[in-house]
This record gives sequence, structure tokens and C-alpha cells, in this order.
Amino acid sequence: MMPATSTNPPFRSPAWPPGLPATLHTPRTSLYYNVEAAARRYPDKAAIQYFGTAISYAQLQDEIERMAGYLQQGCGIQPGDRVLLFSQNCPQFIIAYYAILRAEGVVVPANPMWLEAELAHVVADSGAVAAFAGSELYQCLSPLHGPALRHVIVHDYAGMLRDDGGLPVPAWLREPAPALQAAPSGALPVAWESASAAGHRPLPHQAGFDTLCMLAYTSGTTGNPKGCMHTHGSMMTAAVGSQIWRSSTPESVVLAVAPMFHLLGMQNCMNSPIYLGATVVLMPRWDRALAADLIERYRVSVWGAPPAMMVDFFSQPGIAQRDLSSLAFLGGGGAAMPDAVANMLQERFGLPYVEAYGMTETASFLLSNPRNKPKRECLGIATFGVDARVIDPQTLAELPQGQTGEIVAHGGQVMQGYWRNPEANEASFVELDGKRFLRTGDLGFMDEEGYFFMRDRLKRMINASGFKVWPAEVENLLYGHPAIHEACVIAARDERRGETVKAVIALRPEARGTAEADPERIMAWCRERLAAYKVPRIVEFVEALPKSGTGKIQWRALQEREMQEREMQAEAPRP
Repeated sequence: MMPATSTNPPFRSPAWPPGLPATLHTPRTSLYYNVEAAARRYPDKAAIQYFGTAISYAQLQDEIERMAGYLQQGCGIQPGDRVLLFSQNCPQFIIAYYAILRAEGVVVPANPMWLEAELAHVVADSGAVAAFAGSELYQCLSPLHGPALRHVIVHDYAGMLRDDGGLPVPAWLREPAPALQAAPSGALPVAWESASAAGHRPLPHQAGFDTLCMLAYTSGTTGNPKGCMHTHGSMMTAAVGSQIWRSSTPESVVLAVAPMFHLLGMQNCMNSPIYLGATVVLMPRWDRALAADLIERYRVSVWGAPPAMMVDFFSQPGIAQRDLSSLAFLGGGGAAMPDAVANMLQERFGLPYVEAYGMTETASFLLSNPRNKPKRECLGIATFGVDARVIDPQTLAELPQGQTGEIVAHGGQVMQGYWRNPEANEASFVELDGKRFLRTGDLGFMDEEGYFFMRDRLKRMINASGFKVWPAEVENLLYGHPAIHEACVIAARDERRGETVKAVIALRPEARGTAEADPERIMAWCRERLAAYKVPRIVEFVEALPKSGTGKIQWRALQEREMQEREMQAEAPRP
């Protein structure tokens, strides 16, 4: 691919938050050093609140040191060895993550929803030699224990729960852990408690800013998932920058419900709070009633979550009567917050939702709305040291303000590249003005103030009779309909138009069976607010929309199902 050219210097938004510098001096240390610093500064302060069990920073560091020592002396982990982390949110996830880093290893986070084939690909591709696994997940991992993974350490989610604090601990979390059984190869897993009690201590920590620390696998939208190579430096750049941008402090209390295997949860619910010395309130799985209990009990001040989770939380019965006064910051990304929901949060609770934008490839934090001047349904402006632009996806020429193209970005949080995948690297980076820019695959435009707005994924656009329809635009409108709880817009086959717009809708419980929930009335409502070619021609009602482990609506699953149905109809014999 030939380098593209640009004559434009990086654009500095006039909406830049007052008092913040254009660039930051990111600490030139490892992520583990943040634990050590917090333990020295705040040894008795709660690093983690797990229901009624508080784990201090001094305890956290001690647990990490013990497990890092076991990795080095009990498992033979050498600098650069990859270690899989296969677990839901719990104290052991945090301890294992930092223990891998303390042992000079490379974390390979795994989605707890993955099955054996997905795990096998990631283990083989990364070359992982050991793993941490939740007790209920070991069965899925056990076929790989022995042939690929030399060592597996298994933990129980209730293993570090000393007190429930009077909170409703989920029944599944209290269920006895399955008895440890040998893998098909005959290899035996090691219980977390045994590894910790071995009393090993690690060698002096040597990893630094430029050391590889993580292979984070993408969702695999085309082919198998690819491993994004992040150093301590790229992770630190995003973690530190996000907290200074949001004015968080060591006294912040963070609700950690976004899954930590994903960069949104990993950075905002673990790495960033630990850098600050703040307190993390852990939730293993999403439960809107429990979330309200935890916010009240621990006076949670910061909560980052995708819009779908926010919609679910603030629509629960009795929420207006809960004490949410401690909440000072609501933010997130992954999808645009519907304007109707943002209005509700502002009017009923006085809470603006600050949208931001990042990717696995950018360690989460890249663009963000300023807290003092957010715009609705907006990705935000380029943050500290980030050069973000819009280019023509075909010619790679930079486009002027207001024109839609592919968003590209250069910054310290951008990954080094994809693990052992030169073809993907060639396709994913472009050179502008001598700098290496990541091609995000997201379509959007930049306005005159430097705010970026998403149109859609590069491959998600609907082509209806030559007219381009961006599903996100139609979805945002649908959220304003009084009968609609959630909506996803996909392409459907149309003999005349080629493709047409289909809306898959989950209704509000109170709207089911009412006149407002009629497909024709919903389409008529859209016609009053959208250009004719954007109006859904098909409306399908479902009980609930499919979601990923991070709470994002899985539009691709719905689109693939629609394509399969098209193929079946095409193959069916005609009468």
C-alpha cells in the first residue's frame, strides 16, 4: 500500500478543556509499579470492595507477589511468556493480571463466553504456556491443558469472599466449586489457594515502558481473532490520560461491572483506578438491582458502561427512589448513547453521559467529549497527544471537515501491531506526514470544532437503491419512540432496492400488545422524522437483542441470521 499524503497539521479543538495540557508526560514505568506505588501511599485503604469484603492495597500487593512468585518458581514462567487469563470479574482476576506482569509475563485475556474452538485458536496463536481460569470455566479449557498449556491455576469466585456485608450475593457465586479433575492429558490443575500458600517470591521486577505486556484478541469480525500487541507504555498512556481528562482522584470510587477481559473494563475499572490509588467496587456479572445497592452502599462516584447497560439500569422499577447522589461521572462508549436516553439522564437525575471512543487496538481511550462541553451522540475530540483525522477509505486522501470518511488515529496508546500477522498490519496502518496511523474501520466526520461523529462501521452501511443508510442514525431515532426499549438496524434483501432497512426491536414491557407497538405505526412514526430511503421497511419484534459479554448489541449476529434466512429462501423450491 502506498503511503497517503496530507498537508494539514493536526487539528486542535477550540473546545479543549481549560487548564489541561495538550500532551502529557506519561510515567515511564510498568503497570505493576502502579500497584507498588499505591500500596506504599495507601497501604490500609480499600483497593477492592467485593460485596462486604475489603482488600487493602497492602493485601493486594502481597497477593500479587505470592502469585507472581508461583508463576516464576512453580510454573517456570520466563520473561515474555504468554499466560491466558480466563475469568469473570473477581479479586482473583485483578491479582492474576498483575501477577503475570510482575512475573515479566504477557497477559492474554480470554472472553469467559468463548468455547473450546475459540480458546484453542487463541492459545495456539499466542503460544500461551500457562493459564488462570475460573472454576466453572476449567472444563472448557481442560482439553488444552497438557498439550499446549503446561500449567493451569483454578480459582473459585467465592474464594476471597469473607463477608457479604448484608448485600444480596448471587446464588451462582456461592455454589460450591467443581472438584478439580485431571485434564484428558492427565495434567492436574492447581487450586488458587495452594499456589498462593506456596510462599514463593518473584525475582526483582525488570519490565519497563516499552516491554510487551498484553496480547488482547479482537472480536474476529473477519476470520479468526487477532492479537493486539500492547506494551506497558501504550496501556499506561491510555489509563493515565483518561483519568486526568475526567478529573478523577484517589478518592474516586469506581463501579467495576464492565468485563475486565475487555479493554473498557480492564482500563476503566482496574488499571486506571489502581494508578490513582482509588477504590474498585467489583461486580462479577451485570445485575441492575445489585448495581443500585452497591452505588448506595459504597457511594460510587464513577461509572463507565456501554449505553445498553445504562438503559437497563435507569429503566428498572423504583430507580427514581434510590440514592444515586454520589454519582459524579457517567461515561462510556462502544455505541452512541441515544439522545432520548441522554435527555432522561440529564432531566431526571442531573447526570450528563460523557461519550468517548476507543478500541482494543488503542487501549480503549482515544477520543472523548470534554466534561465541560459534551455533545450528544458524539465520539468526542482527540485527547492528549492524539492526532485523529478522516480519510477517504479508497484513495486514503485526507477529507475536509464535515465530510464522511474513515477515522484514522496516531498516538501513544495505539498498539504496536497484530501479533505475528504482517498482512493484517499492512492493511490496518497508513502513513500520513511521516507518522503511522491506525485505520479504525469506523466511518465518521469531524465538525468545525474538532468533534468526531460516528456514521457507522465501514462494512455496515446499507445500500438502498444507491442511497447510503447508516444504521446507527436510524437506531438513535428509534430509541426516542415511547414503545421501544432497544433497537438494532440491519440490511434485508429487497428485490427492487437491492437492500432495504430492517429494524429488530425489543419493546418496553408495558408497551407490548398496545397500539403503539404496531409495526405499521412505528414505520409511520419514522417517516415523519427520516428521509424516505432511511425508514425501516421491515420491523421485527424480539424478546431481547443479543449482546456481547461487554453489553454491546451484537448487530453482526442479527445480520448473519438475516443473510442465512435470505439464502434459505433463495434455495427453497418455488411453487
